Amino acid sequence: VQLQASGGGLVQAGGSLRLSCAASGRSFSSYTMAWFRQAPGKEREFVALISWSGASTSYADSVKGRFTISRDNAKKKVYLQMNSLKPEDTAVYYCAGQLTHSDRTSVSGYNYWGQGTQVTVSS
Repeated sequence: VQLQASGGGLVQAGGSLRLSCAASGRSFSSYTMAWFRQAPGKEREFVALISWSGASTSYADSVKGRFTISRDNAKKKVYLQMNSLKPEDTAVYYCAGQLTHSDRTSVSGYNYWGQGTQVTVSS
């Protein structure tokens, strides 16, 4: 599967953004999908994931209650709705996919990555 993230931009603290990840290829509905982010000088970190069916989601503590991950298997898309954004949310956001359904919050658990989209939150 090939992934392409979009929707990033510049927003003031407290604002909202919605990221999208478009997938091409077969069997998208079989993939666990996730969002990770990487701030300058920091390691890439887990943000949120959603199971292949959409029935199960998981979030990093830092975004819980503010971000919502969702997917539309018919459209082969995954979304990340980000509300109440903070300056510390500034990072490049990546969508990722995996078929193993294990090690789901680790960078090493994902085989497929999008190119990243920049999110900048000003104070």
